[in-house]
Amino acid sequence: MSNLLPSQSGFRFAIAATHKAARSGILQTAHGDMQTPAFMAVGTAGTVKAMTSDAVRATGTECVLGNTYHLMLRPTAERIAELGGLHRFMDWPGPILTDSGGFQIMSLSGLRELDADGVTFRSHVDGSQHRLTPARCMEIQRLLDSTITMVLDECTPFPSTWEVAERSMELSMRWAALCREAFEQRAGYALFGIVQGSVFQDLRDRSASTLRGIGFDGYAIGGLAVGEGQEAMLHTLENTVCRLPQEAPRYLMGVGTPDDIMEAVRRGIDMFDCVMPTRAGRTARAFTRTGIHNLRNARFGTDPAPLDAACSCPACRRHSRAYLHHLFRADEMLGPVLLTWHNLTYYQDLMAGLRNSIREGALDLYIETVRAGWSNEGGRHV
Repeated sequence: MSNLLPSQSGFRFAIAATHKAARSGILQTAHGDMQTPAFMAVGTAGTVKAMTSDAVRATGTECVLGNTYHLMLRPTAERIAELGGLHRFMDWPGPILTDSGGFQIMSLSGLRELDADGVTFRSHVDGSQHRLTPARCMEIQRLLDSTITMVLDECTPFPSTWEVAERSMELSMRWAALCREAFEQRAGYALFGIVQGSVFQDLRDRSASTLRGIGFDGYAIGGLAVGEGQEAMLHTLENTVCRLPQEAPRYLMGVGTPDDIMEAVRRGIDMFDCVMPTRAGRTARAFTRTGIHNLRNARFGTDPAPLDAACSCPACRRHSRAYLHHLFRADEMLGPVLLTWHNLTYYQDLMAGLRNSIREGALDLYIETVRAGWSNEGGRHV
């Protein structure tokens, strides 16, 4: 089926095909299109680590992430705006989603104070004090020229009591409403709300209902993959997705492993991000069709085979496992570059496979085939 679903902002989500709860489609934005389900490469400080923008594009990535917290501290949103915005600054003309920085701020234990109207915190860089309110959060992301802006939220710690999770969720919903008021609507740009509530379904229900009442261009699900385990995450996800608007894109924040992504796609999630493929690439861990491999392992020292024979990235097309092993053992910077390139390519190939299988009505078979490949050599992706 084909269904073009516009928002008031001109930001559009076109659902091209469905298979059970899964969807395949296109996000149309002011900075170009993004096919969904999509994996967005994380470029926290205006760069995907170890990669040039051309290299990121070559992996098939169509959208990258920036982070409000890190960019507001250095080089500052005002400086980026003076230099033409984040797209020009980091040489990325395509869509950019910017996280609100809430997660990073909440991680500053003992260095931040929350109140009904925002958060006061001290920089991890130089100890300077800063104030971030919903309005300021929207202003920073506008200065960055973010294609997709995220509301300011409090990331609920896990585990937490129901009472703590309720207070946290209610604060996030207050901030979401203030963000909606402060957001400057422009054609092709979007503001996403974030569902919170930990693993408590009644709180997730209230959060989703509140956000729908406010009205957003897309809806993210936050506060998962923080230690609750896959079973609890998928249970919470399954019971939350059905309470979000069918016509809006759904974004599962910070997830994750290939297995988590496949299961989330099966449940109707359209967008993902995670540092896992890039972080793994810097630490010699390779995601492949036969499992996860640690290239520091001695068994790869004399292996002339490509890392993944079905992969089109430079690491696999031009080099052997033995060479990649040598690079990491010799602490050469080319090792993290090549393996990061490979891991992002693997993730994008996985997403392309998911999109194709949804269109062909064969999603379950595709997932089974991917999992079967992991058991051939390197074990499951966990």
